[in-house]
Amino acid sequence: MSDSAPDPKTSATTSEPPLATTSEPAPDPTPDPTPDPPSESAPATVLVLDAPSPAPPPRLGSLTGRARIVHADADTLAAQLPDADVLLVWDFLSDAVRQAWPGEGPRPRWVHTASAGVDRLMCPELAASDTLVTNARGVFDQPIAEYVAALILAMAKDLPRTLRLQDERTWQHRETQRIARTRACVVGSGPIGHAIVRMLKGLGIITALVGRTARPGVHGPGELDRLIARADWVVCAAPLTDDTRGMFDEQRFGVMQPSARFINIGRGALVVEDDLAAALSKRWIAGAALDVFEQEPLPADSPLWTAPGLLVSPHMSGDTVGWRDELGTQFVELYEEWAAGRPLSNVVDKKRGYVPGN
Repeated sequence: MSDSAPDPKTSATTSEPPLATTSEPAPDPTPDPTPDPPSESAPATVLVLDAPSPAPPPRLGSLTGRARIVHADADTLAAQLPDADVLLVWDFLSDAVRQAWPGEGPRPRWVHTASAGVDRLMCPELAASDTLVTNARGVFDQPIAEYVAALILAMAKDLPRTLRLQDERTWQHRETQRIARTRACVVGSGPIGHAIVRMLKGLGIITALVGRTARPGVHGPGELDRLIARADWVVCAAPLTDDTRGMFDEQRFGVMQPSARFINIGRGALVVEDDLAAALSKRWIAGAALDVFEQEPLPADSPLWTAPGLLVSPHMSGDTVGWRDELGTQFVELYEEWAAGRPLSNVVDKKRGYVPGN
């Protein structure tokens, strides 16, 4: 296949939405990864935004006597924020922080979210404040990479149909696809994207990585359509920002090969879901797998449930046995850095929406 992108399968959309603007947004004017540590005279107050039952609370026992741990839910968060030094967003699927933060007055000096993405908590008021925001970078990289590899193997080896035929007690011999020497385009050059690339290369897949800017080992956004036009597997692992929202739409699915398969483990709003469902129904692409959705849980009447060739999973690609314990341990380690007055790891650039340097 030619390196140049073929014409879209439809002429309805001719504009090409970018992966991101070619110029980086200005970083925070005074980035300081060291928020004021707690005073020695009184323990710091750590406010935990709890996740709904049956999710367990974080294990913070090692902070006993050194911090005052209090808990809130979406209804009580706004009233408790002014008294907190630190906010741990354990319920990272909640919009409660974004709703509770606006307004003047005291707010936590440091917010940590137990997720890689920060789109659910970020609001203009938080972005403009001097509050430091950190994320759970590093916890989910390898598990998500393994999940992507499993999805590719499942689709290439036709495992969903094998399970259906077994349920029907039907013996139907088939040929399946060899994945070695196929091509993958991974979109999103953060730690998760890099982990996916390493995993797929281990399977013999020829892999290209696309990021916000071109650099050694990473293609720039201007090459995205050329690369997805020749890819057998297109994997979306980008952060959700104003530039990436809806980046996979009718035009992008039109550029892909009819034999291509699309996987999204980033954020649901990166994909125009109606356009994906239409592309699958029209056989523009051979299949897809979604682990994230614009509305979660996915409504029972969503057309995605019955879209041909689509695998649906309930936002579980990074959730392996013991993952919550890892998240709790990570927060405690960050707290130790903060209490010692050392610069924090995983500091998010609040204007960009991700940890710089990926």
